[in-house]
Amino acid sequence: MAKRAMGKGLSAILGEEIAKVNKVTDAGAEKLVGQVAMISLDAITTNPFQPRSNFDNDALVELAQSISELGIIQPITVRKNGMKFELISGERRFRASQIAGLEEIPAYVRLADDRNMLELAIVENLQREDLDPIEMAYSCKRMMDELGLTQEEVAKRLGKGRSTVTNFLRLLKLPAIIQAELRDINRNESLDENSDGITSVVFSMGHARALLNLPSEETQIDLYKKILKGGLSVRQTEALAASIKKPKEKAPEAPVQPGMKELVKELGQYFQAKVNIQVKPSGKGRIQIDFDSDDDLQRIISKFNS
Repeated sequence: MAKRAMGKGLSAILGEEIAKVNKVTDAGAEKLVGQVAMISLDAITTNPFQPRSNFDNDALVELAQSISELGIIQPITVRKNGMKFELISGERRFRASQIAGLEEIPAYVRLADDRNMLELAIVENLQREDLDPIEMAYSCKRMMDELGLTQEEVAKRLGKGRSTVTNFLRLLKLPAIIQAELRDINRNESLDENSDGITSVVFSMGHARALLNLPSEETQIDLYKKILKGGLSVRQTEALAASIKKPKEKAPEAPVQPGMKELVKELGQYFQAKVNIQVKPSGKGRIQIDFDSDDDLQRIISKFNS
């Protein structure tokens, strides 16, 4: 069944005999670079640099059925690595072929070092545009961290704007619970109401961007739950996020004016407290003496009366 299905695919289209390889050590395996060969599934390992971590099982089963009936039209891409062939691209076809019970698969063999493997795997997946946003974000980050690329260079590799790459990277700052929701962003059906009374709503990148503007993880998670429970739209979420005030930043202390350092030191020693003197250009100013408690305040006051 497997061989007959394969005959309907690439072999039938090319109209020629394709070399068969069961393992890397087979005679003639060294000559396969730059060619398509029928390689045993057992001789192939998955790509350790694969950015995709989620594979839709239902979609894989559908693809497996198609492969059983029509064969594989587009070869996967592999490289030789040690005693195995290693996937560069085409992991869905590889997994579906396993489900379909095939023994071999058409594969294009090419040369690639680890750096090439990572870039080829990431770019191939990102250009498909069906990765979830968090997979996209981690893929962009890996290109920067492991390939030493800038955001601008990553954007050029992917044919996207730099702002798009920046927006994906910002998603990695969200709490884990929200990142998990974004991993399901491509789902087509809603979830049932859970034990907390929270009903599912399509959670989009727009919702996530609104949450990124909040000051803390606590406020992000709180609004995230409101989105799901109330079915808030992106606009409603943005409005609610804007209404949540950011905590006021502590105003920086005014610098000690030139010539006042010695006086500040003397007063601090006298009152045994932190003293600050601020003088305005007009000549006016103020003296600030800090105290830690009511007793400390009374002690300082007694200094004035002594």
